[in-house]
Amino acid sequence: MKIKAVQKILGLLLTVFSFTMLLPVVISWVYQDGEAQPFVTAFLVILGAGLAIFVPVMRSRQDLRLRDGFLVVALFWLALGMAGALPFVLSKEPHLTPTNAIFESISGLTTTGATVILGLDEMPKSILFYRQQLQWLGGMGIIVLAVAVLPMLGVGGMQLYRAEMPGPMKDRKLTPRIAETAKALWYIYLGLTVACALAYWGAGMTLFDAVGHSFATVAIGGFSTHDLSMGYYDSTVVDMIAVFFMVLSGVNFALHFIAVQRQDATVYWRDSEFRFYLLLIVSATLVVTLGLYYTDTYIDWGTAFTKGLFQVVSIGTTTGFTTAEFYFWPPFVEILLLFTSFVGACAGSTCGGIKVIRFLLLIKQGLREVGRLVHPNAQMPVRIGGKSVNHRVVDAVWGFFSLYVGSFTFMYLLLAATGLDLMTAFSAVAACINNLGPGLAQVGAHYNGLADPAKWILCFAMLLGRLEIFTLLVLLTPAFWQR
Repeated sequence: MKIKAVQKILGLLLTVFSFTMLLPVVISWVYQDGEAQPFVTAFLVILGAGLAIFVPVMRSRQDLRLRDGFLVVALFWLALGMAGALPFVLSKEPHLTPTNAIFESISGLTTTGATVILGLDEMPKSILFYRQQLQWLGGMGIIVLAVAVLPMLGVGGMQLYRAEMPGPMKDRKLTPRIAETAKALWYIYLGLTVACALAYWGAGMTLFDAVGHSFATVAIGGFSTHDLSMGYYDSTVVDMIAVFFMVLSGVNFALHFIAVQRQDATVYWRDSEFRFYLLLIVSATLVVTLGLYYTDTYIDWGTAFTKGLFQVVSIGTTTGFTTAEFYFWPPFVEILLLFTSFVGACAGSTCGGIKVIRFLLLIKQGLREVGRLVHPNAQMPVRIGGKSVNHRVVDAVWGFFSLYVGSFTFMYLLLAATGLDLMTAFSAVAACINNLGPGLAQVGAHYNGLADPAKWILCFAMLLGRLEIFTLLVLLTPAFWQR
């Protein structure tokens, strides 16, 4: 284990993160909300901690190995969750307890969107902006941003990139150099954010709300500046803008890069995962619309469709925005929506869940096993986009799925042991491990009413989902720590 290399990067990243506290200070001064001091204090504390970790090893030139990359990613998200909680603890409003502050911070950084804060409409603007900013930074992964500067420090970044990026095929690079890859991802991410903010602003949002909601939309986070989320605006135009950008943000960013580079939009349709992603959205929207209409939840087709489409896209991409209290909809619709979050959106996007490509591979592998029962000696490779998938990728998908189910079951039992009813426990774990946010029953609107032990379990679930199971669980294996 290259301890000095790990220490150097961890200190550097914390130092970089400390400067993100300064923008909410500006927001506080602009809106005169009196909450600048908590962010100034947090900046000084995090900067001091980062420099204390970084300076003693700043001249170290150790190479970073793959296992070191996993350790850096896990340690950084843990440290970031703690550091990001400081403004919530120090502020007068909402002035959260340490547990609630860490829960809110981790929820933001992992783009989960589960909240313990009530009365958002009366919150200081700097706090509201900070919550949105946390999601935007966490969306693509602040580590991927930092990868662009690591080569200048003599430390390669591919190990961090492989540990951080979602999806089963992590070795694909958009450009020959990993730093250029990180920059390409962020250019796309920033471009989508700006376009989304302008669209929201043009649709009638205030500039503050437009920027804040664009952060959460492109990050697929779901935090809002209002208690009613997107339902606050009661605007079909705003809803459809959100749907458009949530769908775009749920697409593999590599596809966006290739489409822009080649100036060829047909790149999307030629991708098997993208086609299956759209098929799932269309199918679920059709079923939910029919369910809402024929149960008289909404008495006209137009409303049933727009409400159904918004919630399918929002929950299916694990964003978590709401335009209605879907947790009071017919039980069949509730459960169907929750199940769409298990699939999530495309690999290489900012979404949570299992990912569409994994789900597609699981289906194809299952069909292959059925075919082998009929033709035991036949060679039946799993194909995606007309190409055979390496058996190691298929094995990794099955391994991921088994660990996912095992982790989900274990945390579900732990949460039920805290005294929660089974529906609340099930949906809370599903919403957090899938980085969705809103659940059902007691956690439909917020998580404030849960006991502290339940919140800590869900914090672990959020990190487990954000780091895609393997990255976190590998640290718990004895083999990882052996020489």
